[in-house]
Amino acid sequence: MTGNLNLVGYGLAAIGPAIAVGLIFAAYINGVARQPEAGNMLRPIAILGFALAEALAIFGLVLFFISPK
Repeated sequence: MTGNLNLVGYGLAAIGPAIAVGLIFAAYINGVARQPEAGNMLRPIAILGFALAEALAIFGLVLFFISPK
């Protein structure tokens, strides 16, 4: 078997932030559907959650590139 296990590790690590982003925006859509007037209050919270979850994916990508080969 040849290949780089770092790539497999990053692929597995990217699953968590992907699920988190999906859950964040699903909750945002659900909240706005239940109470449309709260959309302006929920939007910054959803975008902040998205940014934090995506930062985890970017951090994993950085670790993938700096890990010893």
